[in-house]
Amino acid sequence: MRIENSFIPVRGVGEVTERRLWENGITHWEEFDGSVVGETVADRIETFIEEGWDHLERGDVSVFADALPAASRWRLYENVREETCFLDIETTGLDASCNDVTTVSLHRDGETKTFVNGRDLTARRLASELEQSSLLVTFNGQRFDVPFLETCYDLDVTVPHVDLMYPCKKVGLDGGLKAIEQDLGIGRDMPDLSGRDAVRLWNEYERGDDSALETLVEYNRADTKNMEPLLEIVADRLHESVFETACQGE
Repeated sequence: MRIENSFIPVRGVGEVTERRLWENGITHWEEFDGSVVGETVADRIETFIEEGWDHLERGDVSVFADALPAASRWRLYENVREETCFLDIETTGLDASCNDVTTVSLHRDGETKTFVNGRDLTARRLASELEQSSLLVTFNGQRFDVPFLETCYDLDVTVPHVDLMYPCKKVGLDGGLKAIEQDLGIGRDMPDLSGRDAVRLWNEYERGDDSALETLVEYNRADTKNMEPLLEIVADRLHESVFETACQGE
């Protein structure tokens, strides 16, 4: 599903109205003809579509992200797939005011980068990577990863953000990232570790064990890369349940 299939970012258009449009054959912006809805809402939709094309031509999906509910921002992905940045961090604890970020991994367009505290993890590096991204994808990052980075590195993360936890819940996938991966058969090439293990590994690295850092980085990278197939699966399920069933009149 693409942004051009969406009408709920328009003020006054909710899921019920959007579904009615789809059921009446208006499944794309190009098909909108002012029917099905009242004159006021039709004017808003026409204005939204006209301005929306301009935003898409510039590769800017921020205006749509701001207008979409958190559980519906998965709709942005197909339009900016190659510019989507999957991000995950590891820390020494849960409180950004007194704990540190240890590693940050970013996966975009088939390439994964990991930055390590004390080596190459800097505010400038992070800001540069985020500036190159049209969409940010995390798991529970809205409440944890992004605020943690903003606090520790004085960043203002404005990249449109999909927190996978919310669309996962919409298709009945609850629990943490690794539990959901197991439910969906998304595998890992390393032993199962936890956030507590990540703290332990960092402490061992600081005491001189370089192999502990290698394991921590591998763990962090697995978390980050596995969000891509997870988003693909969840987006396919939501596309079918939200969009295709309406288009088929079910």
